[in-house]
Amino acid sequence: MYEQKYWDFIKDNIEKVNKEQTENIKKAASLMADAIESDKLINVYGGGGHTTLCMGEMFFRAGGLANINPLMETGLSVFNQALKYLEFERTVNYGAAIIKYYNLQKDDLLIIFHNIGINPATIDAAQEAKKRGVKIIAVSSSIWQNEMSKDHFIRHPNKKNLFDYADICIDDYNPVGDAVINIEGFDTSIAPVSNIVDFYIAHLLEIFTVEECVKRGIVPPCWTSANTPLGDEKNKELLDKYTKRVKML
Repeated sequence: MYEQKYWDFIKDNIEKVNKEQTENIKKAASLMADAIESDKLINVYGGGGHTTLCMGEMFFRAGGLANINPLMETGLSVFNQALKYLEFERTVNYGAAIIKYYNLQKDDLLIIFHNIGINPATIDAAQEAKKRGVKIIAVSSSIWQNEMSKDHFIRHPNKKNLFDYADICIDDYNPVGDAVINIEGFDTSIAPVSNIVDFYIAHLLEIFTVEECVKRGIVPPCWTSANTPLGDEKNKELLDKYTKRVKML
């Protein structure tokens, strides 16, 4: 019974993304294709906690784009101690420092993932990028942003939402609390959905970007799985091109 409820929620959420967000995802993919055509990196940032996994899902991934530049900050990630990263994602100016370190410039492209979209590490990163003239694609939840009160303690002091800064907004419709299953006799919701839906959106961005590149007559830089026969050989040219440009390679 519960597996069906969980499946139904995920399916309904993804179907809503397909129905209502495909146009925005394709617009974002067009900007990503522009970056590829101009031989620029596609920068990706997660505003704290499990949203940093979206960077990992897009970076050095079989079938993924080789020009992905993850703005990785271990302090914000799930590979830091949990209570520490929770404090860091609520710390003002932390996100701005990361944008400054990676030195994003005017007309660079930045994808920001944060399904809540209101915490300081997300807002400061978006604000700093906006000041620098960076183009921003935001993947987040309008539900969280609209339903969380302006005086909620996790909000950035300026009370703004991630979508306030984005050139293109992609709504993942993540529900407040994230977890969607309630077991009879147990009072805490379990089984989050944001990771599944956001990974789906990340891969749609890749699909539509490659499709747009092919339409333009551009060969998109894509990784072959390094674990397949000749994988390393196929990736060598891309590694030669991007190792000095992508800090995490």
